[in-house]
Amino acid sequence: MKAVILAAGCATRLRPYSDDTPKTLLSVGGVPILRRTITSLLRVGFDQFVIGTGYLEHMVRDAVTSWFPSLDVTFVSNEVFRSTNNAYSLLLTREHVADDGFILLDGDVVFDLGVVEELLERGPDSLAVRSVGGIGLEEVKVTADNQDRVLAIGKHVPVRSAMGESVGIEWFSAATSKRLFEVLADRVTEQGLVNEYYEAAFQQILDEGHTLYGVDIGSMYATEIDTIDDLMAANARLAQRPAFDVAVHAVRLAV
Repeated sequence: MKAVILAAGCATRLRPYSDDTPKTLLSVGGVPILRRTITSLLRVGFDQFVIGTGYLEHMVRDAVTSWFPSLDVTFVSNEVFRSTNNAYSLLLTREHVADDGFILLDGDVVFDLGVVEELLERGPDSLAVRSVGGIGLEEVKVTADNQDRVLAIGKHVPVRSAMGESVGIEWFSAATSKRLFEVLADRVTEQGLVNEYYEAAFQQILDEGHTLYGVDIGSMYATEIDTIDDLMAANARLAQRPAFDVAVHAVRLAV
């Protein structure tokens, strides 16, 4: 199974922590975010990885190959990461996943393994939604019908009508992947929308009649690390838990 992890951004809101370290390599609960993500995905069967890089990308490449020397991984560089957004970075991965199902994650998400397990249980064309806790105006929000079919997704969705917050983890079927990349190519390449979020492409395929299901993760933990406050809160939360095991799958990969 394939996973795409987008980790190109320069994380200006995390300065000075991100001055000389990519956000995805910052430690949360004593473990770099990206190492935690890859380890978790390996645990549930994902075995091919595409990582979108940009800011200090040599550090990301070196870290991943050091942690997981036998990992099947392709790095895709966004050379214009300072002037583009995650829709552009996702489009760059097209040749590696466009005709396949894949899970998509932002490189700054810290999550319980159960979040991905819930998506796998629900099936492809689903996305993780956090309904517990406060939802801010700047968060990517989701509305859905009574069968959890997503109707709208984006920061523009009113808080009062939202099912919850999209946490930045989606699982797509091969058919939806194909159309998603066609839409991304049109929006980014033809229309020049290089600085938009990929949720705009999600909304377009929804409007065309494709179905995505919102999967409510309940009280399971999932958070994006966008600011210093986010980083501090995540560290405080994970300090209350047992240490994250990073050794198990390093052994598995070497077998």
